[in-house]
Amino acid sequence: MRQDALRAEHLRFVREVPRGGVLHCFVLDCSGSMLGGQRLALAKGLLSALFDRASTARAEAALVCFGGAGADLRFGPAVPRWWNERWLRPVGGGGGTPLASGVRLAAQVLERSARRKPAQQRWLWILTDGRSGDWPVRPLHADEVVFVDFEQGAVRLGRCGVIAGAWGAVVFEPEGLIG
Repeated sequence: MRQDALRAEHLRFVREVPRGGVLHCFVLDCSGSMLGGQRLALAKGLLSALFDRASTARAEAALVCFGGAGADLRFGPAVPRWWNERWLRPVGGGGGTPLASGVRLAAQVLERSARRKPAQQRWLWILTDGRSGDWPVRPLHADEVVFVDFEQGAVRLGRCGVIAGAWGAVVFEPEGLIG
């Protein structure tokens, strides 16, 4: 019996769903710089759509908001069964941009999740304009990191891209995720 050599057309890629489920941890910049140009409103709309996607996929989600003097956990981690825009309406903005505080709190959420569900795939989504002097440390338990860059205007600092490059993360503009 003759055997043919293995060729590229013999191979198929099958995307495997993680057996331990998925956690999407969203970190929302609620600082004063996000109030200009309706960036915070756009981020909240995008966040609502991302929560809907997580709910449809039966994935867990968590929401960390940062702005002013610190960060706080607003939701989860849990499957967002009843999530809607009413939850986001009271999220206000203003003050400084403690990006490192937001990322630190998200790192704690991801670490607890890793202990509780080691097989779970963990995504970290950072929705910010990058207007911060902080240089946060990449969370150890984030399997994938996505920056959604809300920076606008003629003078751009490009901090999201710089941090994402150092972290091995990807960067999208909000328009690239809508649809």
